Amino acid sequence: MLALTIFIATLVLVIWQPRGLGIGWSAMAGAVVDLALGVIHWRNIPTVWHIVWNATFTFVALIVISLVLDEAGFFRWAALHVARWGRGRGRLLLPLIVLLGAAIAAVFANDGAALLLTPIMMAVLAGLEFPPAAALAFIIATGFVADTTSLPLVISNLVNIVSANYFQIGFNRYAAVMVPIDLVSLIATLAVLGVMFGRTANRRYDVDALDTPASAIHDAQVFRAAWPVLLVLLAAYFITAPFGVPVSFVTIIGAVVLLALAGRVIGRGAPVIDVRHVLRGAPWQVVVFSLGMYLVVYGLRNAGLTDDVGDALRVFARHGLWAASLGTGILAAVLSSVMNNMPSVLIGALAINHLPNVTPQIHDAMVYANVIGCDLGPKFTPIGSLATLLWLHVLARKGTTITWGQYMRIGLVITPPVLLAALAALALWLPIVGGAGHG
Repeated sequence: MLALTIFIATLVLVIWQPRGLGIGWSAMAGAVVDLALGVIHWRNIPTVWHIVWNATFTFVALIVISLVLDEAGFFRWAALHVARWGRGRGRLLLPLIVLLGAAIAAVFANDGAALLLTPIMMAVLAGLEFPPAAALAFIIATGFVADTTSLPLVISNLVNIVSANYFQIGFNRYAAVMVPIDLVSLIATLAVLGVMFGRTANRRYDVDALDTPASAIHDAQVFRAAWPVLLVLLAAYFITAPFGVPVSFVTIIGAVVLLALAGRVIGRGAPVIDVRHVLRGAPWQVVVFSLGMYLVVYGLRNAGLTDDVGDALRVFARHGLWAASLGTGILAAVLSSVMNNMPSVLIGALAINHLPNVTPQIHDAMVYANVIGCDLGPKFTPIGSLATLLWLHVLARKGTTITWGQYMRIGLVITPPVLLAALAALALWLPIVGGAGHG
């Protein structure tokens, strides 16, 4: 019980953040206690670092790219275009916002979609004088779609990167499996949000009251460069994957190029974007958090507590592809909702990796179902992901308070159908796409 007690105490500190204590220091404190009490050993540190380093630095680099583009006005420009495409009809604007959020989540990760797009949409809706109930529908949709459509690429969610790195799944193979599943998740998301908020969001607005998209651009040079840089970056992921190049290397190069453009190290004229401000805003604590939290989770594994998850997975595996897909995904979602998705994905991965006598197809189904559950499961509760807690904090600072009760009443209604649709799509698609493709 010692390992479990330390894990729970660490998780409480990470979620609570007393006196503004950084998540990294809370997680590392738990790891130090584990190490001091012999729950983990020095030899576990390089093992865990090997699991988290690629994911962590990819995530930080993606957020840096997002922050540079946000400072340049890229996301506000996109939001204003989408608002114009809505033609003054809230019922049309809602699915357009969902599609924009899905596109941003795919390329800039779920955190970028939720934390950057939400304040922009709040400002746009306030300018259009949307009533609070209608504005809340769009805000919930923006936060919800950031996670439910963060499946398609390795870079779309920190959970994806950790799992792909742990199981050595190549960028191309991952995309071949998960892009179609993400499309199903997107369709299900559009459906449930339309049913739940379609009537509330059905408000007319004055398109002429919107700012022009061009007015959102603060750094034209970075804005113009963003398009070719992002296209080259996406192409580079697919081109370098067969050679085993870590996604973090490719992402860091993209971040450095945009930072150099923003700071006018390359390009012309005086800098418009404060590069130091961007770098200060990067989530450096995530580096410390990932290592510390996963060492604490490794303590659970050393104590044999991941065996309980493995026992459940063995039951699912014995009953075939559908049971393995649905069972693993639902279990991962429940674990994520009560203990946060970052430790949950590693607990699932450790358990899956030690399952004996499992066919390659069942193994693959469990690996991808674990990702789906850990990507979508956090929408059940506010503590399911750090991004959700930060998102709620951003809303509160902007004057919109969503209580934990409100969040759960919505999340427990709209998440299950999307989760089940995505897991069913996995069970149907995996035999078609074939192969236990790793590397």
